[in-house]
Amino acid sequence: MLDVRQRWADLADAWRLRAVKRGLAGTVLILLGSLTPAYLPQNSPWWGPMRALRLDSTPAKIAGTVIVVAGILLLVDGWFRLRPSAYEEVKHWAVLLIWSLPFLLAPPIFSHDAYSYAAQGWMLVNDVNPYEAGPGVLPGAFADQVAWVWRYTPAPYGPLSLRLQQAIVVVGGLQPYVSAVLMRVPALVGVWLIVVLLPRIAHRMGINPQQTAWYATLNPLLVIDFVGGAHNDALMMGLVILGIWLSFKGELWVVGALVVGVAAAVKQPAFLAAYALPLVARPLERWAPGHLAATVARVAASCLAAIGAFVAVSWACGLGYGWLNAVNVPGLVVTVSPFTVAGQGIQIVLDFLRLDPTHHVAVTAARTLGLALTVGAVLFLAATVARRKPVTFLSWAYLVVAFCAPALHSWYVLWGALLLPLTRPSVRMQRTALWATVVLLSYSAVNLAWRNGALALGIAALGVFAWRVRDHERARHPELSEP
Repeated sequence: MLDVRQRWADLADAWRLRAVKRGLAGTVLILLGSLTPAYLPQNSPWWGPMRALRLDSTPAKIAGTVIVVAGILLLVDGWFRLRPSAYEEVKHWAVLLIWSLPFLLAPPIFSHDAYSYAAQGWMLVNDVNPYEAGPGVLPGAFADQVAWVWRYTPAPYGPLSLRLQQAIVVVGGLQPYVSAVLMRVPALVGVWLIVVLLPRIAHRMGINPQQTAWYATLNPLLVIDFVGGAHNDALMMGLVILGIWLSFKGELWVVGALVVGVAAAVKQPAFLAAYALPLVARPLERWAPGHLAATVARVAASCLAAIGAFVAVSWACGLGYGWLNAVNVPGLVVTVSPFTVAGQGIQIVLDFLRLDPTHHVAVTAARTLGLALTVGAVLFLAATVARRKPVTFLSWAYLVVAFCAPALHSWYVLWGALLLPLTRPSVRMQRTALWATVVLLSYSAVNLAWRNGALALGIAALGVFAWRVRDHERARHPELSEP
C-alpha cells in the first residue's frame, strides 16, 4: 500500500512541474495531429468522422501538420527544461508516463510500421509465411493499411517478432486498426525495461543516473518512436539492456547472452551485444596469455549461447530463416542515411552527364562503402574499446551501424543513443548528441510537412528547432557551449 501511495506521490510531484505539463501538451497536440489526413492510412476508421466533418482536404492536412510540429516543439522544450541541473529529484518514470498517456490509444505515430506488423500477423493467422511474401498477397483491410513500398516485400524481422504480431492480431479480434494499436504492447514492455534498468546500470558504473535517465528515458525520440511509433526496436533494446544488467551480476552474463539471443529473435542487431556481455562481467585488464585465452573463451561462449537461443526460438516459431532474403528491405526507401544521400548526389551528376546507363552505380557503390566501413569500424572497436569499456563499445558500434547503413531512421539511432550516457561522454559529445536528437526530430517534421504540401512550414520549423537548441545551450546550460 505504501508503495502505491509513493508512486502516486511521485506522479503528483512530476505533475507540479511546468515543464512536464508543457511536454504533455506537446504529446496531446501530436495525438490530435495524428487523427488528421496528414497521418492516417486510407482505410483508417478515423476517415469516416473526418469526412463527415469535411476535414478530408488539403487545408486539413496542413492544419494537422502545424499541430504536430507545434507538439514536437513543446515536447522538446519540456525535455530541455527538465535537464537534471534544473530538477534533481523528479522521477523520470513518472514524467515519461505522463507524457506517454496520450499515445497509448493513438494511431501509430510518425511511422506506419505498426500497420505492417499487423498485416504480417494477419498473414500468419492465414498460414502465409511473411518471409515468403508481402502483405499484399492477402488483399483486404490489413494490406490496405500498409505503406505501398512495403506492401509486396517480405518481412525482415526476427521470427519471435512475427509470432508476437500473430498473437496480437488474434487478441485484437482480427481487427486491422485495433491490431496496429496493440502493437504498442510489446514496445511498452521494452520501454519499461529501459526505464527501470538503465539508471540502475548507470549507478553500478558510477555514472550519474539522473543524467542517464534524462537523456535516455525522457528523450523525445524514445517517446515518439518507441511509445508512439510502437517499433519492435523498443522490445529488442529492452531485452539487450536486461542482458547488460544481468552481466553486472557476475556469472549471470551467460543468462544475459541467452536473453540477447531472444532479443535477436525480435530484431537481429541485438546479436552485437553478445560480444560485450562477458566483458561487462570481467573486462580484459591485461594481455597475459592465460587471461587473454580465458576472455576469448568467454566471448565465444557468449556468442554461441546467443546464437543457440536464437536458433531455439526460431525452431519453436517454425518460420525458418527467410529474413536472410529480406535484409535489403529497409534500404528500399529514401532516408537521410549519409552514404545513401552521398550516393544519390553523385548519381544525379552521373545521370546529368549520361555516364551511367544503369542509373544506380553511385548509390550502390556508396552503400557498399558504408557497409565496408561499418564492418571495419565495429571490428576495430571490438579489438580496442570493448576489452575495457564494453558498454562504450556497444553504444558506439550501434551508432556506427545506424549511421552507415543503407537506411537511417531515428529509432535505429536509439540503439546506441540509449547507452550513450553510460560512455561518460565529453562535453563535445554531449553537445553533438543533443544536436543529433533535434536534427532527427526536425527531419521528421520536414518530411511530414513535405508529404502534406507544406514544405515551407517544415523549413520554418527547422529554424525554430535550431534557435531553441542554441537558446538552451547559452541561456540555461552554458557549460555545453565550451569549446
